[in-house]
Amino acid sequence: MNELSDQSGEGVRPPSMGFWQVWSMSAGVMIGSGIFLLPAVLAPYGSISFLGWLFTTLGAICIALTLGRLASRTDKSGGFYIYARDAFGDLAGFLMGWSYWLSIVFATAAIAAAFAGYAGAIFPPLAGNTIAQMFVAVALVWLITAINIRGVESAARAQLVMTLLKITPLVLIIGLGFLFGSWDNIPAFNPTGAPVIKGLAATALLTMWAFIGIEAGTVAAEDVVDAKRTIPRAITSATICVAVLYVASTAAVMLILPVEALAVSEAPFADAARLIGPIGATVIALGAMVSTAGSLNGCVFIGAQTAMATARDGFAPKFLAKKNNGAAPADALIVTGIIGTIILLMNYTDGLVAAFTFMISMSTLATLAPYVLSALAEIKADWRSARGWLIIALAALVYSIIAMAGAGITTLLWGALLLAAGLPIFYWSKARHKKPSAAIADANA
Repeated sequence: MNELSDQSGEGVRPPSMGFWQVWSMSAGVMIGSGIFLLPAVLAPYGSISFLGWLFTTLGAICIALTLGRLASRTDKSGGFYIYARDAFGDLAGFLMGWSYWLSIVFATAAIAAAFAGYAGAIFPPLAGNTIAQMFVAVALVWLITAINIRGVESAARAQLVMTLLKITPLVLIIGLGFLFGSWDNIPAFNPTGAPVIKGLAATALLTMWAFIGIEAGTVAAEDVVDAKRTIPRAITSATICVAVLYVASTAAVMLILPVEALAVSEAPFADAARLIGPIGATVIALGAMVSTAGSLNGCVFIGAQTAMATARDGFAPKFLAKKNNGAAPADALIVTGIIGTIILLMNYTDGLVAAFTFMISMSTLATLAPYVLSALAEIKADWRSARGWLIIALAALVYSIIAMAGAGITTLLWGALLLAAGLPIFYWSKARHKKPSAAIADANA
């Protein structure tokens, strides 16, 4: 069957994503550009940062288990939107879908810009050439969008390949560190002399950013084979695998580089890779490019899936719900690409860099808000029936709230304003589509 689907958004092909495609969607979005800088960022805090990694890993696993538990109850695409809608109603669902979509378009711009920056390290004519880097970043956004428009299967296959490729430089550094590094280079436990709890909180918040993307494997549930079993297993496994890679690679870089050099390094993985000569830095730069491209592919994919799910239920313009013959929401992909490109171009406009940096902080906050509501949805479901899962959901809630509090009051207020900006879309769309909740109830009956 190669026909286009109708506006209802029902797919025309059987699910094409198996365990490894779902695993790579979550792992591939989590492993972005952040890990390539984290060893340098953590160096001033000393080896207490490993406790921060441990705390963050436990929090991330609680979030993954909570999302997996929610995913086991539905085979509908939409992720956060579906969980919040089913637990707390249409408006809550829309706001979480809107919040998550905003985080994706902001992240799309940031990741594409990071890719262009890494490209300058390999192709000297790009280094310092703002206009050339802008064209590279925009071209990447639309290349990835085109791959996704071809179909869900194409996007999932590309994600799996890029995830496997991006793991390669991390494994290389881990091997170099533990074979040739020196334990004398590991920084002191708490060189700042700050209270241990304060140091732990600071490093936990820093390391938390590297786990954003856990949820990526939950969004396209309709395209996953045996979604209710596959998604929980895949995203939990992805979180554990990524945590092991993060901790081991951070330790490896610290083993190779003395703390004085590490603290001022702008490319700690590349500096560490110089152990094997000039080619080492090139390998790491290529790995960073693949890493950012893979993360961008995942972001574009899940952003469009979220918009599609929201539109299908009548809470966003209906054309966003259409799928093509590859089961891809082509119009939603194009709109997401256009908005991401506009924000990206703002990054390359003089005077707007600070604004762009603020947008990226908003992107992170816009992802944390759905984590909180998802944890609340699981708490509501398990309150009387599953105390073990209730404890896990409570841990995910506490962890997410602590992370949100780290954003500061100003960013939180701007986040509230961004959420409110979606309300006109919700009420306009709802007015144009009669009683979508009743239609959803009929469909689920």
